[in-house]
Amino acid sequence: MALLLSAICLLCLIGMGYVLGRQRALAVAGLARRQMHSLPEHHGALVAVCAAIPAFAVLVIGALASAGSLPVLAAAIAAGTLGGGLARRSIRPAARARTRVESLFQALLALSSSVAILTTVGIIASVLFESVRFFHSIPVSDFLFGLAWSPQTALRADQVGASGSFGAVPLFAGTLLISVIALAVGAPLGLLSAIYLAEYAGPRQRAVAKPILEILAGIPTVVYGFFAALSVAPLVRDVGTGLGLNVASESALAAGIVMGIMLIPFVSSLSDDVIAAVPQALRDGSYAVGATRSETIRNVVLPAALPGIVGALLLAVSRAIGETMIVVMAAGLSANLTANPFKAVTTVTVQIVSLLVGDQEFDSPKTLAAFALGLVLFLATLLLNVVALQVVRRFREQYE
Repeated sequence: MALLLSAICLLCLIGMGYVLGRQRALAVAGLARRQMHSLPEHHGALVAVCAAIPAFAVLVIGALASAGSLPVLAAAIAAGTLGGGLARRSIRPAARARTRVESLFQALLALSSSVAILTTVGIIASVLFESVRFFHSIPVSDFLFGLAWSPQTALRADQVGASGSFGAVPLFAGTLLISVIALAVGAPLGLLSAIYLAEYAGPRQRAVAKPILEILAGIPTVVYGFFAALSVAPLVRDVGTGLGLNVASESALAAGIVMGIMLIPFVSSLSDDVIAAVPQALRDGSYAVGATRSETIRNVVLPAALPGIVGALLLAVSRAIGETMIVVMAAGLSANLTANPFKAVTTVTVQIVSLLVGDQEFDSPKTLAAFALGLVLFLATLLLNVVALQVVRRFREQYE
């Protein structure tokens, strides 16, 4: 309630500051014999900002000091009124309100960017710090090249547990296997649907098909997990058994198929927008030299849209690597080192969740292993971004 009241008061100060500042600027402009340097809207915005900054600062200081809400709110209103009043009195024909407002908004944008950057740096630092602690107990070579994953260790002195095996190769292999299956399903279907919607579908067909495809993006992953566990996994097992294959009840193939279905709207929507943004003049030029529609799409449209398509595929890869719920419900938790899609496997993200759920101590290698896995996952995603940027730079076309 106190937070809502503070927000309402802050908005009222901003609104009143803008209105009073604009009215003052209009009055000064009517009395002045020479033209105002800045528009009345700029003066109103400057007064509003000068009222908002001290009021917001007082509210933040009061929240950090755990002071009473009413005294802090009264002090914030007083500070905002004082700041806005001083800014309103300083309105003159030569006042450079426009320059100041633009500088303030530029500083606000820079601050927002800095917050995003500092947040990323903080995440990396925290993961790296805990990973270093893990590697003090487990050698890096054993973690990166070990073939057995069984992180069951004693968490307390009164517990009995195994020494644990922290070879992450089975997790990397499982992540790669499921991601490859998902991309093999989602990338072609998504790209082909994008080509159809952008190049072949009429307005009526597009108006129906595109929203239906994008509905898939809004389905919670737990629903995909239920679909995979209750429908796709039994179907894959029954079909495999009918063909004489030994298919586990929880398999990488079932998880990969459902994950690929989940990726279709990401690839389709982004690729559709990129393909539609290719200049029509390029298509017309291709048709003018006798190329068919399919040849135009293959030789002109897709190369022109390749940077955006690569970005869509990169987003799909990142989503596939970071998916957890579908893998838990369809592929299981078994850390098997296998390339057989009919076997049960697990992924890096699934093991991170498994390690950080339940009774845990952050001095245990079992818990710290989750941060090491997170660091590897971050580095893998970074590598994918670097590769994608290189591909985009190589195939980017400049159109005038």
